[in-house]
Amino acid sequence: MSLAEQTAFADLTSLAEYGAQPEYASDAFEELASWVRDIAALTKPARIHWVDGSEGERQALLDDMVRSGTLIRLNDELRPNSYLARSDAGDVARLESRTFIASEREIDAGPTNNWAEPVAMRATLTELFDGSMAGRTMFVVPFSMGKIGGPISQLGVQITDSPYAVASIEIMTRVGEDVTELIADGAEWVRTVHSVGAPLEPGEDDVAWPSNDEKYIVHFPDTLEVFSYGSGYGGNAILAKKCYALRIASVLGRDQGWLAEHMLLIRVISPEGRAYHVAAAFPSACGKTNLAMLRPTIPGWSVETLGDDITWIRPGSDGRLYAINPEAGFFGVAPGTGESTNVTAVETLRENVIFTNVALTPDGDVWWEGLTEEVPEQLTDWQGQPWTPDSGRPAAHPNSRFTVAAAQAPSIAEDWEEAVPLDAILFGGRRATNVPLVAEAFDWAHGVFMGSTISSERTAAAEGTVGELRRDPFAMMPFCGYNMADYFGHWVRMGAELTNPPRIFQVNWFRKGDDGGFLWPGFGENSRVIEWIARRLDGSADAVETPIGRVPSEGALNLDGIEVSRDDLEALFAVDPDSWLAEADLTEEFYDSVGDRVPGALREQLQALRDRLQTAKRG
Repeated sequence: MSLAEQTAFADLTSLAEYGAQPEYASDAFEELASWVRDIAALTKPARIHWVDGSEGERQALLDDMVRSGTLIRLNDELRPNSYLARSDAGDVARLESRTFIASEREIDAGPTNNWAEPVAMRATLTELFDGSMAGRTMFVVPFSMGKIGGPISQLGVQITDSPYAVASIEIMTRVGEDVTELIADGAEWVRTVHSVGAPLEPGEDDVAWPSNDEKYIVHFPDTLEVFSYGSGYGGNAILAKKCYALRIASVLGRDQGWLAEHMLLIRVISPEGRAYHVAAAFPSACGKTNLAMLRPTIPGWSVETLGDDITWIRPGSDGRLYAINPEAGFFGVAPGTGESTNVTAVETLRENVIFTNVALTPDGDVWWEGLTEEVPEQLTDWQGQPWTPDSGRPAAHPNSRFTVAAAQAPSIAEDWEEAVPLDAILFGGRRATNVPLVAEAFDWAHGVFMGSTISSERTAAAEGTVGELRRDPFAMMPFCGYNMADYFGHWVRMGAELTNPPRIFQVNWFRKGDDGGFLWPGFGENSRVIEWIARRLDGSADAVETPIGRVPSEGALNLDGIEVSRDDLEALFAVDPDSWLAEADLTEEFYDSVGDRVPGALREQLQALRDRLQTAKRG
């Protein structure tokens, strides 16, 4: 019996036994149930299924998607319990141009967000969602960001008509009746609603990847709601991820005194057994997963994974910051993830994975550019077409993805769901020039200045021209749910309240030489930079001051076992005053574009940078 048959019911007031509405006698639960009924009355689904998170339910969901063509089951001997999804060619990435912040006041969204007047936007969404789930199952998915009941965790409920989204949410969050019980007991929760926008007429055949050319991803920060329409792609359909865990959570953090950040989280362990907890903010597809699963090449050092993409940070009573990874899984970019670049990720993906838009091998396994050095002679590409190395196009989409439970990673820390004290915060992007391999901030305010000035070359993870330089402060430009200038101010204020703040560093693995080649080998060798940072934290590594921050002194960076020429090393840390003065002008232009609410402390940092550069220029 299919999942649809198991969950069928005659009308919206008579739920089926399987996936039926739970029964809790509380006003809090009735508020949830009433909301579900209201969304059902608007979207008019054929059936409703309350997700309980059980393994039997999940397998029924996956089997049903295989039967419908949404998923292809991979060779169970080569990739056990794993699946491939192929999206519509027009639904392959986050849609920043269709992402809106519908705050009551336009100034609260700020100039870096697309603002929408909330009353008008609700009217637009009501029209779009009216009947949008006809002929489909409406799934009700209660989820927890962070371990269920954890002190930094937050709850939410997603309503969706996409079984692919449900299966992904079950990997990326904690789903189940325990969450519903917390809501019934009065815990606060965030409302999220998603529809692919493809209603079915009676008897109409479905397509493997339903979607709609018209797309909206709308956040209502004043009422803590998210509505997403038209896209089935992960970043637009897994609303617990960027929509909730960053855009809505950043608003919660602003109001409640904490931070929701686009950061990985790792534990670095020295040969002496000392643990350092490091969070790092990089734009999408710029090496977050590689660093999150780093295998140090330096003997005696190890790295444990805590999270690869999002970190929530709260101040503790001891004057330090404490952090968790609120997600339960990894939604990573496949291309470039390979045996030579991130063997830990490859090992993580051996079973229980949902792949999206990668290539299919003749024997029923997956492949993407960068997975292996040897390119297969024959594949089926991400659009289901025959492919050979002579095809002249990628076999996997550049933004193809894997979705897998974090607990599967060989590098995952045993206590990865617990809060850890932060020792260091890294900011980085993909810069071919100017930015050194590593630089330490002079203090918290200077570190916030570093974070606010991050820029990176655009990747395939978002709309736009690949290679174009884009400002991405704190790697949060697409993900901050309120005015970016106010967000800068929130960072400044957070540091002022800490007696033992983490140290802040800027890193850049991507600086190039005059010949266009990378100056630094990267990947596992990045552990040498992490070692220097750790030694700075314990006071055993030397640094010299430059106008932009402290960099390793001669001999302080451990280069044993690798070949980096003296010229390349000098180029990696070169600080040209004229180039940086030009960069300071661009930073001022960016600050002006953000608006007059940029904190005075950051403009003071900009002027101090210019003063140091002028002094260095005079010699």
